[in-house]
Amino acid sequence: MVPRSAAITIASALALAALVAVAGDLNLFRIGTGGAGGTYYPVGRLIARAVSQPEDGQTCRDPERCGVPGLVAVAQSANGSVANVRAIGSGVLESGFSQSDVAYWAYSRRGVFKGTEFYPNLRAIASLYAETIHIVARKDASIHSVADLKGKHVSLDEPGSGTLVDARLVLHAYGLSESDIEPEYIKPNLAAEKIRNGDLDAFFIVAGSPVTSIRKLARSVAINLVPIDGRERAGLIDKYRFFSVQYIEPGVYKGIGRVPSIGVRALWVTRSDIDDELVYEITRALWNKTSRELLDQGHEKAGEIRLEHALEGVAIPLHPGARRYYKKAGLVP
Repeated sequence: MVPRSAAITIASALALAALVAVAGDLNLFRIGTGGAGGTYYPVGRLIARAVSQPEDGQTCRDPERCGVPGLVAVAQSANGSVANVRAIGSGVLESGFSQSDVAYWAYSRRGVFKGTEFYPNLRAIASLYAETIHIVARKDASIHSVADLKGKHVSLDEPGSGTLVDARLVLHAYGLSESDIEPEYIKPNLAAEKIRNGDLDAFFIVAGSPVTSIRKLARSVAINLVPIDGRERAGLIDKYRFFSVQYIEPGVYKGIGRVPSIGVRALWVTRSDIDDELVYEITRALWNKTSRELLDQGHEKAGEIRLEHALEGVAIPLHPGARRYYKKAGLVP
């Protein structure tokens, strides 16, 4: 029997193969994202739309408003950062989104990749936006601090996600491990549904705020967001320099005030053997006028994707095509 995950992969591959067959000379460029309930997938769809231009290049006369001629970019739902860097590094995907910490570990064989596989061929296209660690709890679960998660039924996200990596670091900072909780390893949208039904006490998600699944959940059931603060937060930031102090602002989620937390940057990464000219054109298209309009109108977090922040949190090499663009833009000496 074919496992469900394998079946999905096979189905996706067949669908993409059919698209390429129909498209002829069109250039397919996949963007690995995350689950539909997070931020990666909707932002990935916007970026894919922005950089694509399957029509004849003659129909787009303003370079400041054109995608890449002949390019069909596709946002592909995936398990998240760890799965994405593995798929990119091994040649399964052309590109994808990753937390800045996960990309660095995968490139340098540190952290979760220490002593295992590593991917020195990872290259950055752009830093996109800040991602915040959210710990979402049922209001009636009496969880007011990370330490209160002890003995609770908590989802840490799926294996292959960057959320699972950071959830373990946060638990450890507060003197907890997975053996101290009743862990589940499910996607955030399913975790939100289980919170709604009373079958889960809390879940972690690392994503750009606002997160659609949390917003929907807050409208239907009373929740609170667990703060990450104090000496434990200071210790995390001191030990892992890719973390930074962040806050979830009041009013972003119904009934929730300002919540202290930590976060990383979301990166768009690719592979070193992807054609330099193609990546240059993709980078150019990402920052053109049409893309700016799409990002500003399409998703609150996408509005934070700005050229002036394009290199923030990038701890792996830039792809030569992207570097060429940023050098012209004056961001790289």
